[in-house]
Amino acid sequence: MWRRSPSFILDRTSSSPPMAADTTRAPQNPDSISAYYQTRAAHHGVITSEWLSQAQAAVGGVVSGDEHPVSSLNELGNEKSFNVIEEFNSWRKQPDLAEAVAAIRALAAVIRASEATTMMELEIELKTASDTLKSWDTTSISLTAGCDLFIRYVTRTSALEYEDFNSAKSRLLERAEKFGEISCKARRIIAMLSQDFIFDGCTILVHGLSRVVLEILKTAAQNNKLFRVLCTEGRPDGTGVLLSSELSKLDIPVKLLLDSAVAYSMDEVDMVFVGADGVVESGGIINMMGTYQIALVAHSMNKPVYVAAESYKFARLYPLDQKDMAPALRPIEFGLKIPTKVEVERSARDYTPPQYLTLLFTDLGVLSPSVVSDELIQLYL
Repeated sequence: MWRRSPSFILDRTSSSPPMAADTTRAPQNPDSISAYYQTRAAHHGVITSEWLSQAQAAVGGVVSGDEHPVSSLNELGNEKSFNVIEEFNSWRKQPDLAEAVAAIRALAAVIRASEATTMMELEIELKTASDTLKSWDTTSISLTAGCDLFIRYVTRTSALEYEDFNSAKSRLLERAEKFGEISCKARRIIAMLSQDFIFDGCTILVHGLSRVVLEILKTAAQNNKLFRVLCTEGRPDGTGVLLSSELSKLDIPVKLLLDSAVAYSMDEVDMVFVGADGVVESGGIINMMGTYQIALVAHSMNKPVYVAAESYKFARLYPLDQKDMAPALRPIEFGLKIPTKVEVERSARDYTPPQYLTLLFTDLGVLSPSVVSDELIQLYL
């Protein structure tokens, strides 16, 4: 393992939205297309040049996108009881906020809104709310991992057993808010850790529209580093086109590639940067479809593959092959009429084994894939 940073960088300042009453149950997502993919598509469709500035503001202590519409929430609370799914949806509409962080904010609101009178009741409420969020979209790896890590982080303190309930609840809420702050700052910490690996004159290949990868590239440009970026088109939703548009606004030289032109262009590339929807116990990653084949090509040509992923995406999963995970389906448009007897692959993501990855940049530090299992043990202890 190679580390640049010890664990999290904490900021003591925080601002937390007030919440209303108490209820956690809500209906599951009814759509056939996974909510995981709907969220990505919705966010990618509204990205602006201000989007990354909101994420960077998190490091300053107050996240502009995180300031909840307090008055409207208070009015809502007066009319009906608190619902964890509605609270979660209100947070995840913000394009700068990751789905897992939205879940963490919603679970913190459960503690704030709880009318429980014992720690057992409060822990049961939290567990029920967490299960509700996870069952709403079973295909989202980061959502499940974020909920599990939140429960572990907030409740793992023996001091709660010896305090009066109000003090214990305050301690729980304090830890919940701290975990939310940590999660919001993760993207900026990763961007800072990755800068020594980007050198003047290098060419970087990126795949998909990863918010943390975009933050890394923006930080490098702000540090006056001279580099260029090759973006895959990211079919079928054109995420690479959107990323290339954002990079051009930052005056970063960028070239758009067909997804099928990765091997053709790999000899120009010095390194590959990708994000991750989930980091699994083996040290491999689950990410946007096409990541696996890019890593295979890069590995065969001795090009380093770097993964940028927040620690709340570390999941207790151990897939053995591509089919060993819940599929996240997406709509596919070819522009031509497809015969009814032709089957279309609609999976939105694939699994990349750890042997094809070089390093993982996380808010826990810079890790080799082999160390991920150790970090997972520490996170879930």
